[in-house]
Amino acid sequence: MAKGNRKVPDINSSSTADIAFLLLIFFLITTSMDTDRGLARRLPPPPDKEQKDQSDKVKQRNVLEVFLNKDDQLMCGGEYITIGQLRDKAKEFIDNPNNDETKPEKHSIQVPFFGNVMVTEKHVISLRCDRGTSYKAYIAVQNDLVGAYNDLRDKLAQEKWGKNYLDLNEDQQKAIREIYPQKISEAEPKKYGEKK
Repeated sequence: MAKGNRKVPDINSSSTADIAFLLLIFFLITTSMDTDRGLARRLPPPPDKEQKDQSDKVKQRNVLEVFLNKDDQLMCGGEYITIGQLRDKAKEFIDNPNNDETKPEKHSIQVPFFGNVMVTEKHVISLRCDRGTSYKAYIAVQNDLVGAYNDLRDKLAQEKWGKNYLDLNEDQQKAIREIYPQKISEAEPKKYGEKK
């Protein structure tokens, strides 16, 4: 028997590109994309050109220093604490309910809806981290500091209007922000223990 020149049948590949395209679309639609989340911060407005430089030295009693080291250990006001204790410590500092001499000075200001109110308007929470600090610990500290302000604002809103701070109208929120202004100062991270 003679061997004939048998041809191997070609595989039809005309739909391969279509299948690959459909698979690509399927995976793009079904996979989730991680989006980076940032911290919501409102920067202060730039100073007026005509405004004089009034860089007053901040009194030490008006500053709450918060340090977070490379081992995620937290120091607040000169003593080591846990992240769970930070919110209460910050609230006590911001509010200074007993007008303690070691906490921020209280001044009387006129606030719409509230009248004459004693506030700690010159207080500052100074946060400094080490370059080796974990992102998770940093965010936890940020959340607790912002949470301290939110708790105080909610408490005042509940006492005055029986609503949470976010449920108030813009004028009411502005009045509460005058009583509890958010003042978190963040220093550039350093690597402690390193010689300059």
